[in-house]
Amino acid sequence: MATLNPYLNFADGKAREAMELYQSVLGGELNVMTFGDMGGEGPTATQVMHGQLETPSGFTLMGADAPPEMVQVTFGDNVSVSISGPQEEAEQLRGWFAALGEGGEVRQPLEAAPWGDEFGMLVDRYGISWLFNIAGAAS
Repeated sequence: MATLNPYLNFADGKAREAMELYQSVLGGELNVMTFGDMGGEGPTATQVMHGQLETPSGFTLMGADAPPEMVQVTFGDNVSVSISGPQEEAEQLRGWFAALGEGGEVRQPLEAAPWGDEFGMLVDRYGISWLFNIAGAAS
């Protein structure tokens, strides 16, 4: 079965820090491979070449450092990570929203949306946009 996973590029060597935050919020197992693990030397040797977080909820989130000579990271709204869940998981989803919003910017508080669900948007402290949707009681 094919899967679709968000892959996040981080500037300034922040991939490990960001992926560890996501692990602390979402749980799961984080595997990290550095450029040095693959024979790289110099200032990028300790940076993340590939990080992958597998969560108990079945999410897979991937990320890497983006040395400027390899990838130009443009901060903005070009990528968002969307997490949706049923009403039975609302408490956990609200906790994730709050934790990811710490040190970032909540652009739309998690609140009742016109379509009957709870919806919120934030940008975390690493510049990644997150969308949260909690199904309404009638959904």
